[in-house]
Amino acid sequence: MKRYDRLREIRCLDPERDFLRVYRITSTLEFPWDTTRALELALYRTYAVPSIGRLLAATGEFPGRPQKRYDDTALLLDTVLEHGFDSESGRSAIRRINQMHRSYDIGNDDMRYVLCAFVVIPGRWIDSYGWRRLSDHERRAMAAYYRTLGRHMGIQDIPSTYADFEHCLDAYEREHFGWCEGGRRVSDATLELMASWYPRPLAPLVRGASLALLDDALLEAFRYERPHPAARALVRGALRARSKAVRLLPPRRTPHYARHNPEIKGYPNGYVVTELGTFPARGGGCPVLRGPSTESPAAE
Repeated sequence: MKRYDRLREIRCLDPERDFLRVYRITSTLEFPWDTTRALELALYRTYAVPSIGRLLAATGEFPGRPQKRYDDTALLLDTVLEHGFDSESGRSAIRRINQMHRSYDIGNDDMRYVLCAFVVIPGRWIDSYGWRRLSDHERRAMAAYYRTLGRHMGIQDIPSTYADFEHCLDAYEREHFGWCEGGRRVSDATLELMASWYPRPLAPLVRGASLALLDDALLEAFRYERPHPAARALVRGALRARSKAVRLLPPRRTPHYARHNPEIKGYPNGYVVTELGTFPARGGGCPVLRGPSTESPAAE
């Protein structure tokens, strides 16, 4: 197999009908590392919307148990990607996501914005730091995948195209990004979590590199000082150098899912999809029928 063979395969598929297959190829074979980093950044951006940052801080999950919150979010989304929307595992994961969301007062606009972030931020990251840019087929498939996920989550007024997702995300951020003490607490906890994945002496470097990747709008919303231009150039240059090195590597032979990531640390012996996430003692929403427990393999 040659480096661009999978891109040729993708171009032979219908991005509207075969969106799951295309998105799996893109995210688990072509760009698994980039997809992970980009989805982390996508979720992180949402903290700068005060209504989201305030709620996440109030739950206590991100400030109190950031590793578990990170693991559960990644594994639930990963289950849908790996097994599909119509599988027992996929349905169980979506049911858990919906159960958690219904426990809190979350507006449709915020839900739709988060969905937009999961589409647009990976696309922008890969175009900037991936070993190649995304194709139009891949953008259309990503939009179709998250439209489907959004419908399963009951989100209304979902954008139709990738360009519509971009427009919705940019407009929402211009209107809603702003300071929130809760959002800053969640942001600080997330930065500390990412630093904890590396040896302690590297923690300041990891935090500095993470801040160097943030745009000015995010930095202003969290009231962080702007990194020195040289730091930004160094970090972004290193990512571009990595992309050039990856381009020279042979294509990946086996898919790499989020459960394989070393950052997933909370389930060394495996996990049960229906037991992931939080179970608030009190919350709104109607009872949701629980499906049978679905075993998933241990993280590798």
